[in-house]
Amino acid sequence: MSDNTLWIASLTAGTAVLASWVTSWGTTRAARIQADTVTTAQREERRREARRAAYADLIEQAQRMGELYWKVTDLRSGAGTEAYEAHLVELRERLRDEYGKLRHCVWIVSLEGPVPVADAADVLRHATTPPYRAMQAMIEGDPDAADRFEACYDPFWKSLVAFGVAAREVLQKT
Repeated sequence: MSDNTLWIASLTAGTAVLASWVTSWGTTRAARIQADTVTTAQREERRREARRAAYADLIEQAQRMGELYWKVTDLRSGAGTEAYEAHLVELRERLRDEYGKLRHCVWIVSLEGPVPVADAADVLRHATTPPYRAMQAMIEGDPDAADRFEACYDPFWKSLVAFGVAAREVLQKT
């Protein structure tokens, strides 16, 4: 009878050790899966926030340039005066500085991605070239340049709206 007791005690002890090991292994694996899930969620949230900040910065910078475009339009009433030309030169220099900031924002958006948003940002960047050239022609005295400048508003604003749509789609997916 004592042989059976020893056999049963050994079997019970072995089962307990095995059950403990299986439980420990399962708990460790579950903890690892949970940690990986949390890490992935945090990484995705950081990516989303970085994209959101980059997109917002670009939109804000484009708005600053748009405000300067409006100031150029407001100057049209004083065309032909020395003050007009001086204001245009000043606004052109401010636009050049703001363009540098816009270009930086576009690069950040290109890094943050994805490709459709980066492409829309690049289209927005390119939409600033015609107004700048028209403004230069206005300073040089081209009589048709002011009308060309006015015609540049619509493509610029449409490219800004298109960028906003692309950015919103990406942010809503994540």
